[in-house]
Amino acid sequence: MKIRALFLALLLPLLVHAGDKILLKAARLLDGHGGVPLAPAMVLIDGDRIADVGSNLKAPEGAKVIDLGGATLLPGLIDLHTHLCGKYGVHWEDELIKTTPAFSALWGAHNARVTLLAGFTTVRDMGTAWPYVDVELRNAINGGAVPGPRMMVAGAYVSSTGGAGDAAQFSEYVQVPSVDNLADSPEEVVKQVRKNFKHGADFIKLLATGAVLSKGQAPGAQQFSDEEIRAAVTEANRWGRQVAVHAHGIGGIKTSIRAGVRTIDHGSYLDDEAIEMLKATNRKTFYVPTLYTSTVIARQGRAAGIPESEIMRSRMISDIKDLGFKRALAAGLPIGFGTDSAVIPHGENAQEFLERARLGESPMAGIVSATSLNAEIMGWADRIGAVEPGKFADLIAVVANPLDDMKALLNVGFVMKGGVVFKNELPRQ
Repeated sequence: MKIRALFLALLLPLLVHAGDKILLKAARLLDGHGGVPLAPAMVLIDGDRIADVGSNLKAPEGAKVIDLGGATLLPGLIDLHTHLCGKYGVHWEDELIKTTPAFSALWGAHNARVTLLAGFTTVRDMGTAWPYVDVELRNAINGGAVPGPRMMVAGAYVSSTGGAGDAAQFSEYVQVPSVDNLADSPEEVVKQVRKNFKHGADFIKLLATGAVLSKGQAPGAQQFSDEEIRAAVTEANRWGRQVAVHAHGIGGIKTSIRAGVRTIDHGSYLDDEAIEMLKATNRKTFYVPTLYTSTVIARQGRAAGIPESEIMRSRMISDIKDLGFKRALAAGLPIGFGTDSAVIPHGENAQEFLERARLGESPMAGIVSATSLNAEIMGWADRIGAVEPGKFADLIAVVANPLDDMKALLNVGFVMKGGVVFKNELPRQ
């Protein structure tokens, strides 16, 4: 069965080309904006774009008709926080001293395909252990060399001496190439921002606080000064680009909001004041939690090579993360969708929906978060995130209605990206 699935995944892009006219039929469609489901649903694809959406469309002459029967169509899902490069189960510190950039790239290509077939047709990749491997992976996908999601990439995250992601913490006498990502003044931050953009990054990832899966400062501690965070945002904005901050602690969260970053990723210690600050930005800064990581680290952290001290850090903030999410939900805050895949196994991204549902989020809100809202956050709302004419033909389908049971999103049976079918394993009606 696995061999057949692999064969189909490799063959289908050859059978249904971007450029063909395709009429998709399904029992219902969720448009990504939270509107009333369209039933029955038809979507006309022309090349790599959606041409029309309705319940009674006529197939143009020569169009290929794909009837998905009782399935539910949705926009391709978007994950705002991934790390596709490298191998799951190899801790980032071991990756830097025991592997090569080629190792990271080849496993990245594997992870990209797994992520795409899981229904995530777009990701924002938050940096790699080996700098700029994600840039090359993005370029390879865009060039058609390997299958994978659309990627917006950070290139190399920016950290501070002694902070999260400082690769020089092994020994004073062990030189690690990626330690060149450190910055310890506003001027050094600006230099790192410019260097990342020079080497192909789409946005900047700044580690504003300590981390769970890193030595150095505790997750709650702010590791960049207010001036340093502002310097990153000012320089990125000069290039017309965004800054996403890794921020667990409340000091780093609030400083980053004031500085004008685009996203607060993790946001574990989010409090009521920070929520009000986010609201006051008028959708310029967004909160992007990553909740499922706590479950995975507790269940299989040791097997995945995570040090005991870092498993303990995760355990200590797990309930705090949940509380912050529930506060944001109760306040009606728009909440981005991210998973931190690599901390969780690639392909299990949709498990994040179940964590959010457990904490009270409605199915429709979760779907909107991972589609049109995430597209807005990325600045890509003109091309992805909804099923409507003019957008890229990035669509997925599941057997059941996820509004009835979000577990349906764990088993995506149909994946189209840019008008090309990469997966069609829905049961025949």
